[in-house]
Formats: sequence, structure tokens, C-alpha cells
Amino acid sequence: MRKFALVLAILIAAFPIAAQETGAPAPGFSAGLNLGSDLLPTGTGGALESWSKLGFQPDLSIGKFGVGLDFTIRFKLYPNGTTPIEIYAPDWIPQSGQTVFDVYLPKIMYVRYGLRGVDPIYVKLGSISDFSLANGLVISDYANTRFLPDTRIFGLQAGLDGAAFQFPFIGLEVLTGNISKLDVVGGRVYIRPLAFFGNGIPGRIQIGATAVADRNPLLYIPTGDLGSYPASKLIYVLGADVTVPVMTGDLLSLTIFAEGAQEMNGAMGAIGGLRGKLLGIVKYGAQVRYLQEGFIPSYYDANYDLYRADRFTYIENTAPGSFAPGWLANVGFTLFNNMFVFDATLDGPFAAIPSVATSNSSEYPHLKGSLLLKDGLIGGLSFEGGYEKYFIGRAKPFLQDVIDPTDAVIGLAVHYKTGATVLTLNYAYRWDPSIDDWDVSSSLSASVRF
Repeated sequence: MRKFALVLAILIAAFPIAAQETGAPAPGFSAGLNLGSDLLPTGTGGALESWSKLGFQPDLSIGKFGVGLDFTIRFKLYPNGTTPIEIYAPDWIPQSGQTVFDVYLPKIMYVRYGLRGVDPIYVKLGSISDFSLANGLVISDYANTRFLPDTRIFGLQAGLDGAAFQFPFIGLEVLTGNISKLDVVGGRVYIRPLAFFGNGIPGRIQIGATAVADRNPLLYIPTGDLGSYPASKLIYVLGADVTVPVMTGDLLSLTIFAEGAQEMNGAMGAIGGLRGKLLGIVKYGAQVRYLQEGFIPSYYDANYDLYRADRFTYIENTAPGSFAPGWLANVGFTLFNNMFVFDATLDGPFAAIPSVATSNSSEYPHLKGSLLLKDGLIGGLSFEGGYEKYFIGRAKPFLQDVIDPTDAVIGLAVHYKTGATVLTLNYAYRWDPSIDDWDVSSSLSASVRF
């Protein structure tokens, strides 16, 4: 039954996604009351316990500025029959390796000024859901939300385009996954050397350089397990790209690009390709890749926080080897005025799947899919999700392995709105290779907006 439920979740959708911001929200103030329960770790053997929760979430938006707060208390009533109430301590008291900032900064869900892709200056602090730089060879859809609902992490992403100061020749984007730790930090600087051509193709050419580092790749490994990994140290990936937006219309867009990168162990990779939209609703993309053994493409991806220790171990123990060609294909579509959004990406090497299993994910096909249904298309029902599967074909034949949730990150968020009340179910399965088993989290809540 459990296996059937997992496969069903894959077919429906999975890991929570957040749609890219495309316009400024309406100004005003709103707030929500949230009542429900979360499954949270007990700290003993990975066991989970159910905790009730009560939250207050105010949200203020004025022009380009917005802020959202989250004051949630998770608790148990009469947990041992005599104590009236027990508060979930990690929400309010720093645990091992934490500071006051780790605990209290995440009470701010977000603070923002401007919107990425809309405004030449933007800043967002709080949760990061899908941050990419250049064409994704170094950092692609990076997120710091993979430990929700257990733990919220407070990060930063910001951008500055010189066009804001009538100097469109240069721009910059930066991020950090965790402001209190400054662990994952990086950015991209780019120039438009022919910007004096205006909006013509030469004027849109970008030449960029990217650098992203992790100061502590073993940050989330329990102290007692550190002996199983190499000594933690700074790791980094450096990249450079040329990106040319050939067409930028609403009905048809096309961008061509080339990007190369080198990782800490000296291994290199390069990609070239195109992406765009057709008729404003169909998304497409294709890449040819040339990757050296020991190189992990999109090193900082959506699930980096879950697998950072294993990736660090791999590149620390793997010297650069021979180069091998690879490929990537992306397709998606948006329907009903962006109320239904689907996206899928499949990539892998041109070579056959290794006969002897390896720990290099780039030697195997990799699938990432997402699905978003907004409220209003089917009554009050909405949901969002995605499915990301690594090492396809390592343990089973290709088609069987695609739907086998091992080495995958799966989840589902379902919302049902009736009047001012929203019922929400969040469920996520995250494969943890360090224990060869699942890390499961779930949350059920009812909220009222006013």
C-alpha cells in the first residue's frame, strides 16, 4: 500500500514548487490564522511525532515593498498526562550548533523590494524557492525550503541591473541560502558590451561570470556522523557564460547560450543550447553537454541542502577524468491564463548506463517535473508539486526506475478553499542516502485569511 501511494504521488505531482513572480501583488494588508498539525522529528532514531500548531501570519504589501511574518506555536496538550502543555522547543530555543538568529530570523517569511524579472532592482529575504544563475550549469532552481515544515531557513537573493541608473552595460545578482550561517554564497556579474545598440540583438548580448561557494558542506550532518565524511572545508564552483536573447516577444521567444564551469576538484563541464516559449504557452529547451568525469552539473540545485554532504564527498574523492557528451531536454506549458502549469526536464549522458554502479549522478539520466493548479480552475481545489529522480537506471531498468521513489524527492501540497477558510495538506518524501531510507515530513492545517 505504501508503494502504491508513492507511485500515485509521482503520477499526480510532487515536491512543492513556487511559481515565478511575474507581477506586483495588490497593495494592502492581510493576515491569516492557521490551525493544524505537523509531523516533526523527535531526535531519536528519526522517529516522527505529531504536534498541533496555531499560527498568526500577517502580510503587508505597499508598492514594491512587502513583508510577511509567521508566528506559529507548535505544541502538545497534556503530553504526559500531568503537564498542561509542551511547546516544541526547536521553534524557540537554539539547539546544538544554532544561534538566536537561526531561530528567530525565520519568523520573517519574507521581506522584499521589487520582483525578479520585473524590476531592475530587487531584494528578497526569507525563503528561496527557485533561484538560478545564468543558464543553470552552476546553480539551477536552488531552494532553502527543503526542511519545511520542520525548519524554515532565512536567506537572501538580490539583483541590480545598471539600466536602473541609465547604464545598462552591467548587472549583478547575489544570494546566500542562510543569512545566519552564510554557508552557500555566490553571485553572477554580467556585462552587455553592445548595450548602445538598444533593444536589438547585439544590445541584448550578455557575458557573465558566476561564482558560488559553500563554506560548510557538512552543515546539516549530525555531529555523531561527521566521522563518515571527509573533513569539512570550503567548496566552490566557477563559471562563465555567453547568453543571447534572440527574440523576446510574448508569442515567440528564443535565447541561445553557452556556459562552462569548473568545480573545486578541477573537473570541468560545458553546455550549449537554446530555450524559449511558443505562442506564449509552450516552454521548450534543449542542451548539448560535454562533462568531465568528476563534474556534477547544476551542483547547487533544488535539493542541494539534502545531498550537499554526499556531493562534497564525491568531488573530494574524485579526480577529473575523461570527457563525455550529454544532453538535456525541457518541455512545459501554461494554460488558462497561467492557472495550470506543467514543466518537465530530462537529462543524461549519450553513453550507456554504467555496468558498475557509481556515485556520479551525471552518468545517469535525471528527471525533474512539476505541476501547478491554481485556485479557481476546479472549484476551490488547488495543488502544487513536483518529482525529482536521480540515478535513473542504476538499480533497475530505465522505465521501472523512473517510478521507483528511491533516490528521489517527492511531495505534494493540496489546498481546498471554502469561503475564507483554506484546508492544506503538505506531504513530502525525501530519499536520504546516508541512512538508505526515507526522510518523511507532513503537515495538515486549516487557515483563515482576513
